[in-house]
Amino acid sequence: MKCQSCSNPATVHITTIEKGGQKKIVHLCQACAEQQQLVKQQELNLPAILQTLIGQHVGQLSDELARLTCPQCGIKFMEFRQQGRLGCPHDYTVFRAGIEPLLERIHRSVRHVGKSPRRGAEAQAEQVELLELRRQLRQAVEAEAYEEAARIRDLLRQKEAPG
Repeated sequence: MKCQSCSNPATVHITTIEKGGQKKIVHLCQACAEQQQLVKQQELNLPAILQTLIGQHVGQLSDELARLTCPQCGIKFMEFRQQGRLGCPHDYTVFRAGIEPLLERIHRSVRHVGKSPRRGAEAQAEQVELLELRRQLRQAVEAEAYEEAARIRDLLRQKEAPG
C-alpha cells in the first residue's frame, strides 16, 4: 500500500471513527506521519513497553519480584520470566510469590502429585508380596530350613506364573 501524501510505501495506518459511525482510514509513510504530527519520531523500546504493561496489571508484586535475586545461583526473577528456566532448586523458595500463581494457572495446582500407574495399586501390592516372599526364601535357605524354602519357592512360582 502507498502513502496517501506521497508515493512511498505506507507504514503508518490510522483508523478513526467519525460521527455517524463512519470509518476513516489514513495510510501514510513514516516521514509524512511525522510531518503531520500524527506520530512522534522515537525508537520503540520493547522491554520498556512490556515492563510498563506488566507493571500496570501486576502492580506492586511485580516490582518486588523484579528486585529478587537468588543468593545461590544469582539468577534474577525477570531472567527466569524471560528464559522460562530457573537456575537452581533454591529458586522455588526465593521466587515462590511469582512462581505459585504461574503454576496454578498452568497446572491448576502448586503441588506435584505425579502420574498414576496404569496397573494401579493392585499390581504394586503384588510386587510387594513377591519381594517379601523372596526375602523369606533367602532367610529359609540361610537357616537351612529346606522344606520351608521349597514351600516358599513353590508359592513364588505359582504367583509369578502368567495367567
